[in-house]
Amino acid sequence: MPDPPLDLVIKNVRVVRPRRPQVERLDLGVLDGRFTRIAPSIPAADARAVYDARTHVGIYGALAEDAVSESRAAVSGGVTTMLTYFRTGQYYLNRGGAYAEFFPEVLKQSAGRYHCDYAYHLAPIAGAHVGEMESLATQHGVPSFKIFMFSG
Repeated sequence: MPDPPLDLVIKNVRVVRPRRPQVERLDLGVLDGRFTRIAPSIPAADARAVYDARTHVGIYGALAEDAVSESRAAVSGGVTTMLTYFRTGQYYLNRGGAYAEFFPEVLKQSAGRYHCDYAYHLAPIAGAHVGEMESLATQHGVPSFKIFMFSG
């Protein structure tokens, strides 16, 4: 372990740097709130904590828990607002159907848990979801939608 050990290693980060045309997949080492190492691979044993940047809020973990941990991490890095991607299906609440039937549950699970401003970026997956977009925006404050062009 390096001396002193890193506080955190953030693995699998897509890094964009000035004067470099490619996006690099790197690990970031954090000590005392600053990036101190940038390398293709930093061993997890070099840090007190490890975070995999490939994760998304609410996709693979419980939404209520991710709202706390991910927003706390965001504000520690200076982020003041999070836009969390959300869709029906096997992720999140593991439910399909109309957003009107389960989006209130999403809001309930995240209420009071974020450490910063937040909103949801929803994906209309089924054709019927397109018809829900207006009410999601006006009644629930959803500011943006992700449209998959291959869905037709």
